[in-house]
Order: sequence, then structure tokens, then C-alpha cells
Amino acid sequence: MPMRRDCKYFESRTYPSGDTVRKCDLDLAPEAPWRCPADCPKFERRLADVNWSHGTLVTPPTPAEPESLGDDDSIAALLDAAEDIVNNAGLSIRAEVDAERNSSKRSRRWGVGRLFGREKRKE
Repeated sequence: MPMRRDCKYFESRTYPSGDTVRKCDLDLAPEAPWRCPADCPKFERRLADVNWSHGTLVTPPTPAEPESLGDDDSIAALLDAAEDIVNNAGLSIRAEVDAERNSSKRSRRWGVGRLFGREKRKE
């Protein structure tokens, strides 16, 4: 089943470069932008745009589905593994940034100039 554009959780965003992202906001369509699960338990019809006329800002057509897109769960498993790698890297990077911020706050609080009486004073 193709991506359900009429689903409340379908999102499409086109960037100035012309690239378009089509996705499920609930992350339930591992084969996006080509397919939604046939029996998605969270499908809800979008009600906000019923009977609206869309202008020129309509989502561009979805690119052709690659031949390698199969009917098994291998793509979903691959994308889940890639997402885990990115998420773990993000957590590691965040921990490093937090550690640097904490150490720089401590060094400002107990700076060398303050210990030796060379702290600049506002007059």
C-alpha cells in the first residue's frame, strides 16, 4: 500500500534544494516514502483538509519505488539498525558536550585569575 497522504500522521516537507521528505510522524512506516503498512493500527483520516483546494504547494510526486524494495521485513530491520546507530551516536555526542560545558563552568568558577587575585573588577 502506498503512503497514505490522507492519514493524520503523514508529513511531507519540501526543502529549498527541491528535496522532499515524506514520513509517518509516528515512525510506523519503515518503507517510507513508498509504503505504509497495509494494516497500520494508528491510521486516522486527516480531517483538517477535507474539501480543501490545494494550490501549487502540493507535495511533489513520490519517486518510483526501487526494485529492491521487497515484501519482507528486511528493509525495516535495516532501517531500525541504522536508527539505533544514529541514536547511540547522538547520546554519546550529547554526553561529551555536557561534560565539556560542565568542566568549562567549573573552570570559570574557579579560574586561575580568581585564585591569585588577578580577577578583572568592574569599576
